[in-house]
Amino acid sequence: MTTSSSERGVSLGMPELPAPDYPDDVRTRLEADAREIIGRYPDSRSALLPMLHLVQSEEGYVSRTGVRFCAQLLDLTTAEVTAVATFYTMYRRKPSGDYQVGVCTNTLCAVMGGDAIFESLQEHLGVGNGETTDDGKVTLEHIECNAACDFAPVVMVNWEFFDNQTPDSVRRVVDDLRAGRAVTPTRGAPLCTFKETARILAGFPDEREGATESGGSAGPASLVGLRLAKGEAAPARVVHPRESGPHDEPRDAAVGDASATKHLSSHDAPQKTSASDPSHPAGPVAKEGEES
Repeated sequence: MTTSSSERGVSLGMPELPAPDYPDDVRTRLEADAREIIGRYPDSRSALLPMLHLVQSEEGYVSRTGVRFCAQLLDLTTAEVTAVATFYTMYRRKPSGDYQVGVCTNTLCAVMGGDAIFESLQEHLGVGNGETTDDGKVTLEHIECNAACDFAPVVMVNWEFFDNQTPDSVRRVVDDLRAGRAVTPTRGAPLCTFKETARILAGFPDEREGATESGGSAGPASLVGLRLAKGEAAPARVVHPRESGPHDEPRDAAVGDASATKHLSSHDAPQKTSASDPSHPAGPVAKEGEES
């Protein structure tokens, strides 16, 4: 005896209706901005990424209406637009909070405390990965490398850096965000809402007073490659094998003086972090290209 799909609890459903258009006033405003974006590129298709940020700035995520709007103005299919919108993680696929709190859980941040931070925030906020608090303020998610490994563990709020964090420090950040208190990133521009951030990412100027003058830089560890590229070679060092003592003479004295070679491998002892050493700097100590 066979059973029908309805008896098995399977709904075949109906084809989804086309997405509705934006209200006339919203469409007029967005279309003016979109034309400006499209005019920046010789091929209109190249404008798709900033246009997705533009529609995200309107609703806080890329809705089906936003996808349809982009497709119409760029002469693309909604499938083509959706393929791009779902490929890049910076585009939200459902309504989200005013502040997107992303915890880096890649290798270095994870071992330095990123995993503990993420677990602590899930418990503290009562939400899982990609979920938003009931008040609509905070969306929590784990994210990929933020290219700030010398400040691990790193948390980002609407893509602004919060360096050298701990579970306690990040809980204070999200509590302040939910309470409407001012929160200052470790470096970079002052915080704004996720919708405002999306508009800036669409290529429109940040008109807040002092925002463009705010800045930050990579730390000394991140600038080593830049200095080497400029020919500013670092002093040569030899890391002794584990079976060797810290005071063994260098095997090849030509690589540098003995004082530069008498040290243990960095793997032999944990390095201090902001959680264990209050004097550890929590922000950049040198501007890009400058000596620390």
